[in-house]
Amino acid sequence: MMPSQRLQGCRSLHINEDNGRFLLLAILIIIYLFCGAAVFSAIERPSELQAHGRWNRTLSNFSETFNISLQDVNFFLREYEAAIAAGIRADALRPRWDFTGAFYFVGTVVSTIGFGMTTPVTVAGKVFLIFYGLLGCAATILFFNLFLERIITLLAVVMKAVRERRIRNSGLLPPGIQHDFSAYTITGWRPSVYHVMLILGLSAITISCCASAMYSPVEGWAYLDSLYFCFVTFSTIGFGDLVSSQGADYEYQGLYRVANFLFMLMGVCCIYSLFNVISIVIKQVLNWMLERMSCLCCQRCNKAQAFLGRRNAIRPGSRSRKGRFGRSAAPDGPCDSDTEGRRLSGEMISMKDLTASNKVSLAIMQKQLSESANGYPRTVCGGSRHNGFSGGVGALGIMNNRLAETSNSR
Repeated sequence: MMPSQRLQGCRSLHINEDNGRFLLLAILIIIYLFCGAAVFSAIERPSELQAHGRWNRTLSNFSETFNISLQDVNFFLREYEAAIAAGIRADALRPRWDFTGAFYFVGTVVSTIGFGMTTPVTVAGKVFLIFYGLLGCAATILFFNLFLERIITLLAVVMKAVRERRIRNSGLLPPGIQHDFSAYTITGWRPSVYHVMLILGLSAITISCCASAMYSPVEGWAYLDSLYFCFVTFSTIGFGDLVSSQGADYEYQGLYRVANFLFMLMGVCCIYSLFNVISIVIKQVLNWMLERMSCLCCQRCNKAQAFLGRRNAIRPGSRSRKGRFGRSAAPDGPCDSDTEGRRLSGEMISMKDLTASNKVSLAIMQKQLSESANGYPRTVCGGSRHNGFSGGVGALGIMNNRLAETSNSR
């Protein structure tokens, strides 16, 4: 088989770079889910079996002590479960659907936390929640994206000022540009995604530790449980096993509810920004993996391109060669001709050589323009300088060209 035919068949196997990244991420997420399921099953399953055993012994003892059948006990428990779903607890709790309780509920809806301890039970409430949540969640996500844009800009300004001050104080600058240093350097400088991730991570830890220090004495939780609640809430997972501000009465109740709202707002915004910055790091890892996954097909492709480039080289006094089947070879390969070497060395070349070389350059330029206009897909094996971050949407689009790792200059 001719090298050109192998190259053509190899290109047909290439996939779009974005699609390759998507498939690789999907595979890694599935593997991550299986690993997480195995770990949690090994940790939590023995405790679940022990809890079932204790509960069955408690039911048997209760049935024998009070001479009540297990069927009646189970019927009573099902009624109690229905009461729990309606917001009724054995301990005294705050009303669920007064104005403050309803405000807490809509806050968990639009922030997508969704604790689940309060849910509408009427048909009208469920229908209204669908339309209310549709608009509210979209507006809140927009708010989070705008917050992310401003926090990235603020961190960039602060880190740039610190960097300029450090270089100015180092004494390495010439005297003439010390007063107007920013006009001469750091033009287009952007913070590293790793520095931004470190700052957001420390901010999230600080907010969580401060909030846990408040929740532990007020709610009566252990400090580790309070940290667990902060992560579940700030990340909008919202299991609902621990929910703050649900007691009937607190000391300094108004102040506690305001502090609870502010901690949740700051924590959710900070964790949301941190998640999006971590996604940039994950995307970098995916790009690195795609570059390293050089299959045999890609190696054949590169060898065939190099072979065709040598066959199509323009040499002084020679005409463009044709392939075996009478077709002109495509000018895709590198032009490593003597003409280029002589031109770079300053040696005079003939007009015939110059014309032939310019024809090759013009053909390559026309091909690149055609591929750009027609949206020719970028392949995993290609040598594109595209870093995989331009043209993003949502949070990725906001962070595009705002961090060093997402800059088009890379």
